[in-house]
Amino acid sequence: MSYFLPVASIAILLLSFFIARPSNQSESFFHGKSSTGKAPTLLTLVLSQVTTWIFARSLLNAAILGYYYGLWGTLAYAAYYLSFITGGMIIDSLRFRHGYDSVQAFLKDRFGATGTRCYNFVIGIRLVSEVFANLLVIGILFGAAGSQIYTLAIVGFAIITLAYAALGGLQTSLKTDVLQMSLFMVVLTALVLLMFGHSEFSTATLLFKPFDITEPGPVLIAVALLQVWSYPMHDPVMMDRGFLADRATTRKSFLHAGWLATLCIILFGLLGVFAGANTVSGEDMNATLTRLLGETPMLLFSLALVISAMSTLDSTLSSASKLVAVDMKCVHASVTNGRLIMALFMLAGLGLVFLGNKDIFSAVAVSGTVSMYLTPVILFSLWGNQRDIPVWSYRAAFVTALAGAALYFTESSGHTDLIGPMLDISHKYSKLLVICIAVLFAGCGAFLLGLMTGHRTSAARSID
Repeated sequence: MSYFLPVASIAILLLSFFIARPSNQSESFFHGKSSTGKAPTLLTLVLSQVTTWIFARSLLNAAILGYYYGLWGTLAYAAYYLSFITGGMIIDSLRFRHGYDSVQAFLKDRFGATGTRCYNFVIGIRLVSEVFANLLVIGILFGAAGSQIYTLAIVGFAIITLAYAALGGLQTSLKTDVLQMSLFMVVLTALVLLMFGHSEFSTATLLFKPFDITEPGPVLIAVALLQVWSYPMHDPVMMDRGFLADRATTRKSFLHAGWLATLCIILFGLLGVFAGANTVSGEDMNATLTRLLGETPMLLFSLALVISAMSTLDSTLSSASKLVAVDMKCVHASVTNGRLIMALFMLAGLGLVFLGNKDIFSAVAVSGTVSMYLTPVILFSLWGNQRDIPVWSYRAAFVTALAGAALYFTESSGHTDLIGPMLDISHKYSKLLVICIAVLFAGCGAFLLGLMTGHRTSAARSID
């Protein structure tokens, strides 16, 4: 049985490689069109959206938050999946109200080169961190950090995933997403049925942590509700899939992907809640689940993480190639260049795994805070359609969000303790909530002040 996980993982990788089709057409490689120029179907878009958002780190986060903070911890992570609703609204406004073909085109029109440079910097970091985080999950599942099997698993997984992703780019990613999501749902269903049928499982089990607004779980729900407005716009994988089909199909894809992804993340998170309610002193989440469910179901648990890491990696690589070649126009948008860009991003992710921090959360913990610089952009410039906002307002929002993210990183890692003594709070999530509120007020305040200044300048010009 110890060979089950590597054999199953290799089989899925090879199956993904088999269904991938090589493409030398830019429209297929970068924009997901079929060889005949057709856009992806609704089912393909829905399953692709879901599986690219239920990545390995998300599954672990949902389960671990449930383990420590009960149902409210899992619901806090699930609240981020409201991003499908706000993301659908953002795409609908960008494409069908304002007529832009990318987020970068909108930002360049409203804020010039500064708009695209700040945005590309943020999403470039996010894409590299996603490669890093998912490769790290693979290593952890197969062996102890630094061991031979740990290294072989990461390198082998990276090579095979890059190989099939580079065959057809986004078109390949969409095809393999359907396969990988279907397999994931089978594995998740088996795990959930085992949990629901367990003698120790009950409604009381799910509520072993009572609701308390001052506890980390409810605090994280508040954080998610603040970040969810901007979070989808800084996710290039989600945004890319919003520019592939017609308006009706795109709207439906975001709606159905939203409820399906939320359901999946809650169900997987409940495994952590179940473990937290039944843990004993000295046990971690995996040890508790192994005792409750057995070793074979825990292999399925690990396989679910492998599948989700796989689906996220190929989608991340396809978005990375589109970012550099199509959106940033750093190189000619050829398939060959797209493949080279994928390889470079994979190497960057591998570099972080073997040379950087081994903490799976450290590279990505601040992304939601950084994304909040886009909240005033969405509220004022996109949905409000205000065109008189100066570039300095955009810069101010960006710098404030970047500073807030850096502060959260230093506070959560114990390097600083500035907020605690000032506000008499100690938990890192309470500090995160304070930082998010400050970033939101500062960013929106900069846009409001810039809008007022712009109106006064316009009025003065009209008088002259």
